[in-house]
Amino acid sequence: MVAERNEVEAVAGTTARRPGRPATRRNRRGSRAERLAPFVLLAPAVLIIVVLRLWPLLLGVNFSFTGDGDRNGVPVGFDNYLTLFGDPLFRTALRNVGLLVLLLPVAVAIPGLLATFIYLRVPGHRVYRGVYFFPAVLSPVIVGAIFTLLLAYDGPLNTLLGGVGLGPVDWLGDPDVAIFAVVGVHVWATFGMALVVFLAGFAALDPSLLDAAKVDGASLPQTIRHVIVPALTRTIQFVFVTTMIGMLTSMFGLLFVMTGGGPEGSTYLPEYYIWVQQGQFNQPALASAAATALFLIMLVVGLAQIAVLRRAGRED
Repeated sequence: MVAERNEVEAVAGTTARRPGRPATRRNRRGSRAERLAPFVLLAPAVLIIVVLRLWPLLLGVNFSFTGDGDRNGVPVGFDNYLTLFGDPLFRTALRNVGLLVLLLPVAVAIPGLLATFIYLRVPGHRVYRGVYFFPAVLSPVIVGAIFTLLLAYDGPLNTLLGGVGLGPVDWLGDPDVAIFAVVGVHVWATFGMALVVFLAGFAALDPSLLDAAKVDGASLPQTIRHVIVPALTRTIQFVFVTTMIGMLTSMFGLLFVMTGGGPEGSTYLPEYYIWVQQGQFNQPALASAAATALFLIMLVVGLAQIAVLRRAGRED
């Protein structure tokens, strides 16, 4: 009887364990599919970036070490870079990049403050949101043409200034003023996108923090400094980097229409220099060297901005 009972229990245990094996295999397959799913979903985007971005970048860097004209395709080492940094126009473009870095906090603060006012629901905030974003959908060529007329020496702005006794200003003809005029137009035309990013950051802000600041009697500047800025650190980092990239790579249309790189080359930026070397002087290898230098500038400036902003966030 005991032997029969043990045999029955052994058969029953074997039968009970058999259905569990397919379930275990199914769980293993499911967990493996879950681990692979993110890579499968990312694969198309990674492939597009590699094919359309990284591979052309590597080809451009390689091409920058070859010659132009009679030396087309012949390795020349760093000759293009020596020519590049010996060109006064490219050195002017680099000085203007430094100017853009100095003006960057202003370009970020404008949409940040306006987004703060919209978030705090100033009267008409719904209308302002659409009005501020509208210039971002306009073509740079159209914006440049409009402001070329407005900023002309005999244009409406100087007429208005003359009416109040300030006299005319040669906005686009004075080498010391033209770059500031073009940068100001660019900031006006593009800050709407940064405004939308800031508003998205405000959507994740805990309203109780603002309520606590109000109860404590904090003023608006104190609220911005001690509550809003620390809470939006990552958003501010993102806007800083994207705004800087936009200034370095998206001003060609304005420069082409408003100043053509003048007067006296004072409004040259690396992207405009690249177009001149490629389109007018037919020096693609030198243009590739300038493009590589522009990429390195953006990389260094972007990393430096992130490091500075992270340190400032930790100190706050």
